[in-house]
Amino acid sequence: MKSLGVKIGVLLVLFFCIAYATSAMDRGRPYYEKKGYVLWGIKTEEKVIALTFDDGPHTTYTPQILDLLAEYDAKATFFVIGERAESFPDLILQIGKEGHEIANHTYSHPLKITPDKLKEELKKTNEIIHDITGTYPLFYRPVGGSYNDRIINTAIENGYKVIMWSWHQDTEDWKTPGVNKIVKKVLSGAHPGDIVLFHDAGGDRSQTVKALEEILPELKKQGYKFVTISELIEINSMSVKH
Repeated sequence: MKSLGVKIGVLLVLFFCIAYATSAMDRGRPYYEKKGYVLWGIKTEEKVIALTFDDGPHTTYTPQILDLLAEYDAKATFFVIGERAESFPDLILQIGKEGHEIANHTYSHPLKITPDKLKEELKKTNEIIHDITGTYPLFYRPVGGSYNDRIINTAIENGYKVIMWSWHQDTEDWKTPGVNKIVKKVLSGAHPGDIVLFHDAGGDRSQTVKALEEILPELKKQGYKFVTISELIEINSMSVKH
């Protein structure tokens, strides 16, 4: 009987371990949003939209994008790679001085990562950005938008809010799909509170620049204001209070 009781006890422990692991893997957007751990966008009637740029900075495309943003009085958030920030500190300074937000996109852009490695990459990029700008980034975006419970918990434990993007606003510009497709994706799906995903490095981003030449004036004409992620979160918190 004692042996049977031990076996049952072991089976119960295994059952709860498997159940916990399954629940952790199954935690999706509603869970993370409710906890306030991850942001995909906000619900608002205010015509605001957050443009975000991953993988930079780049010596050609980042300055071109910054010029366009300035032309249309648009603010954006740049999720920079630490090793690129280290190589081009003047561009990081320019991004900050022009009123844009700088966020963490890891140091080396690994497609797969362990929690310990993520912690190391976040910290390294964190210090690089601080050394250049004097401020620490508040936000982190997972490479490729790939996340799980451990990745999110690691980011939260290290003081970051995880920022994704509105799924209907993934321009897929990294595939160089053509200027028209990028423009159509953004304009046809634009809603107040969206977060739009672009890239300013990691390949030929001339299509992104050309698309922005059409997207920025059209959205501005429609009455949209281009805000940083911090501003988007502030708008969301104000609407929740009311």
